[in-house]
Amino acid sequence: MHEEAIKHLSQADRILGRLIRNVGPCNLGAEDEQTHKRHGPFAALVKAVVHQQLNGKAASSILKRLIDLYPRRPFPTPEDVLRSSEEELRAAGLSRAKVAAIRDIAAKTLDGLVPTAKAITAMTDSELIERLTAIRGVGPWTVEMLLIFKLGRPDVLPVTDYGVRKGFALIYRWKELPTPAELLAYGDSWRPYRSIAAWYLWRSLDLPKEKLLGSH
Repeated sequence: MHEEAIKHLSQADRILGRLIRNVGPCNLGAEDEQTHKRHGPFAALVKAVVHQQLNGKAASSILKRLIDLYPRRPFPTPEDVLRSSEEELRAAGLSRAKVAAIRDIAAKTLDGLVPTAKAITAMTDSELIERLTAIRGVGPWTVEMLLIFKLGRPDVLPVTDYGVRKGFALIYRWKELPTPAELLAYGDSWRPYRSIAAWYLWRSLDLPKEKLLGSH
């Protein structure tokens, strides 16, 4: 999977190529694509909001409690969310701001602003970022996570993401985290596979120190 992207990135950037060899094959997208097909953009946006500013374990726990509020469904519908009180949603562990965001995602799904699973595939990355950031609590980062993990878009570089910036600083031995502008400029050579490059930068945070030190 992603053989062409890995070949391009390894040839375009020697340091990134070494990271790729140390991490191994990229499995980005396989499982998430199936999840997207089952639940669609509404669920993807809700999940992305739940994960904002939380580690994966904490976010997964809250998401499970949210889903458990609706035991007859694999995932709540927009109507379910809007029928639920703020207190019920807060009881799942959501902050007040995230409850407001999820309720707005539900409302704008019913209004048609959130595209259907079929319609969203025909929209460009920039069109989706412009459209979906009109939703309360949904910024560019949230849409970028949807583009990468749910839609499998290959050329998204989330330059504000802490993990990507931290991974870059580790691998390229920068003393400071790169600014979004610096990361955007440096990553230009990674096109059209910047999503895969970002995935490897995330994975670098899990590598043992000796493999990181061997990245030059």
